[in-house]
Amino acid sequence: MIVASEAHRAHHAREPFLDRGRLSEPTEVPERVDRILAAVAETELGAVQAPRAFGVEPISRVHSPEYLEFLEHAHARWRETTGLDESSEASAYARPIRDQPYVEPVHIIAQLGWYSHDTDPVLAGTFGAAVAAVDVTLTAWEAVADGREHVAYACTRPPGHHAATDSFAGYCYLNNAAVAAQAWTDRGARVAIVDVDYHHGNGTQQIFYDRDDVLFVSVHADPAFEYPFFLGFAGERGWGAGEDCNRNFPLPAGTEWNTYGDALATALAVVHKFGPDAVIVSLGVDTASEDPDTFRLVADDFPRIGAAIVALDRPTLVVQEGGYCLDVLGRNVVGVLKELA
Repeated sequence: MIVASEAHRAHHAREPFLDRGRLSEPTEVPERVDRILAAVAETELGAVQAPRAFGVEPISRVHSPEYLEFLEHAHARWRETTGLDESSEASAYARPIRDQPYVEPVHIIAQLGWYSHDTDPVLAGTFGAAVAAVDVTLTAWEAVADGREHVAYACTRPPGHHAATDSFAGYCYLNNAAVAAQAWTDRGARVAIVDVDYHHGNGTQQIFYDRDDVLFVSVHADPAFEYPFFLGFAGERGWGAGEDCNRNFPLPAGTEWNTYGDALATALAVVHKFGPDAVIVSLGVDTASEDPDTFRLVADDFPRIGAAIVALDRPTLVVQEGGYCLDVLGRNVVGVLKELA
């Protein structure tokens, strides 16, 4: 089962952003979904289905009400304050000093810095697109959770794994995988989230760091040199009830399959030991050699990722995260999905 929506097109950042000292054009663009679905259409994976609406309640099980209120109205308040039009992009440029007493800010420009942990913009259509991405995720999740499908794929955009309980970053505004994991645990299930995006899923880690009903394992670039920088180190193992329910496997730049495959096998052994009732895959394919400044995985490596996850033999929801080289994005997603199917 494959679920997607056209609502993602309402979020399309166009302003250049600063990355490693250079102004770069946005790479998280609507064409990403087009390329994935075009590749899917050339396979026998099945027809793409539209999502149903779930409302904000399942989202509020993961994200704070203050954050959701902010995100829904941020752009309208930005326009009212700045006098700019609907095409403008609201970005943070002021953030609080650490370890000081705070009164939560009320000015929209201050709140942009309060509720974000990088420079991603909020657009007029961001909230609607992000909610629609959750609907895509939960529609696919529901089919698996109800036993109608063993595997389902949510072609989500915006992605989600950098979004924390009350902040956005890394192109992510609502944490799609986390909302699905919470929905599963609300039914009494134990869930493992396997994140294979090039970048560590710092938002997902933060959401479940003190819980023992959700295992989070991530194979990603070493945050000593790569975004998101501040989380994703091997020593981060969870705390309180969540101790040993968080496992990170950071790898050096330029990693090829032999090293990557070993790390993935170790991560999935942790999943097997945890014994989840269900698995969620945060599928980033920005590990491809064609993506700039990343790992060196090639086309044949992505089916290997799919095969390794199949071996877990659990009901599985796949949620799209990163992958930005449009020439190979669809091919690599399909490489994983065909093995799962």
